[in-house]
Amino acid sequence: MKLWKRFARNRAALVGLAVLIAVIVLALAAPLLYPGGPWRMVQRPFLPPMGVDGLYLGTDTLGRDVAAGIVYGARVSLLVGLVSTLVALCIGVPLGAVAGFYGGWTDEGAMRFTEFFQTIPNFALAIVLVAILQPTLGSITLAIAIVSWPPVARLVRAEVMSLRKREFVDAAHLAGLSRPRILISQVLPNAVSPIIVMASLMVATAILLESSLAFLGLGDPNAMSWGYMIGAARTVIRSAWWLSFFPGIAIIITVLALNLIGEGLNDALNPNLERAGKP
Repeated sequence: MKLWKRFARNRAALVGLAVLIAVIVLALAAPLLYPGGPWRMVQRPFLPPMGVDGLYLGTDTLGRDVAAGIVYGARVSLLVGLVSTLVALCIGVPLGAVAGFYGGWTDEGAMRFTEFFQTIPNFALAIVLVAILQPTLGSITLAIAIVSWPPVARLVRAEVMSLRKREFVDAAHLAGLSRPRILISQVLPNAVSPIIVMASLMVATAILLESSLAFLGLGDPNAMSWGYMIGAARTVIRSAWWLSFFPGIAIIITVLALNLIGEGLNDALNPNLERAGKP
């Protein structure tokens, strides 16, 4: 309850949460709203928004309902964002925790391995990985996870290095607990707050990465996503502006909502770090 009260004090975060819930509900209800799916041709191509009853966002180059594509695209974008973030956390958290807690050669080896992935720009590495693995939802998700885990490892390492010097860790040592048990049961639970905040921001970054890859033609051709819709409409952006405008707005709104939620979680989980002037 205390956590929720601190979170609720940030009205922008509440707005972001409401928007994200609305996007998730629309994504889950997509088969009910548009049982024909996003690939079904419903009218002639290039119908403008509000041009025909029921086609509120118009049609695309093949006469498909843009609104159906937006709703179904939310499913793909959110799925890629959530799964890639979970995979990145599963890689980065254990690696950073072990490096920060044990130090020495373990830390050196883990950080050099992390730096190897950070020497290549994230987007360029993602493009190479997807091109090698072929553009499917699985390969796109894996590529985004691979380029996303290094910052997680560094964050967890820094948190664990700070926590391992605390009195409760010394007390656990004196109580006879093994080092792995201390790390899992004592140190990591106290490092959860920054990990949660970072995870919410990583989902937003993953959605942008997926959209960028799809825009370049490296999206799954069998999955309708917001990036795919924008990429397919880039050649007709002057004559059919709505084909790229509405998916772009969907991306902006969702990413903004996730960033607002991340800011609210940061204030709620770290009340001592609240910005000056905030009640």
